[in-house]
Amino acid sequence: MHVRTSRAGPVRLALAIAAIACASCDEPLKDVVGPSPNLTPTFSSVNQEILQSTDLAGRTACVNCHTNIGRNPAGGFNMAGDVYAAMVNVPSRERPDLMIVAPGNPEASYLVQKLEGRAGIVGARMPLTGPPYLTPGQILVIRRWIELGASR
Repeated sequence: MHVRTSRAGPVRLALAIAAIACASCDEPLKDVVGPSPNLTPTFSSVNQEILQSTDLAGRTACVNCHTNIGRNPAGGFNMAGDVYAAMVNVPSRERPDLMIVAPGNPEASYLVQKLEGRAGIVGARMPLTGPPYLTPGQILVIRRWIELGASR
């Protein structure tokens, strides 16, 4: 018997394993974040380590494309100002039925779907310049921040 597998399966499995490892507290996250060793599930950390910075693996900072400085921001999503206000509880321009970040609900957050490259996204997986894409551990921390309520 031949069983078909999708590329999403290994990513989801890695996220599930990392989630189980981190279920009791956030301290073990240091072991799974890979090229962002200081990443924690807080807005300030996600903003500094992911949105505003290129990581040790060479993944491009989100703000490089999502800015109105010298260009039109990719997908109309501008991170040059108040990034938190631009994405938390704000409908996506690409998928208005989804919030960019839906506090408490990473599954309904378009940011997570774009970073994971899920079916149903408009355009390509982020970052558009990738690979390298975010690691499953980096995405796990972003998911955890959203799950905890995506507070500022």
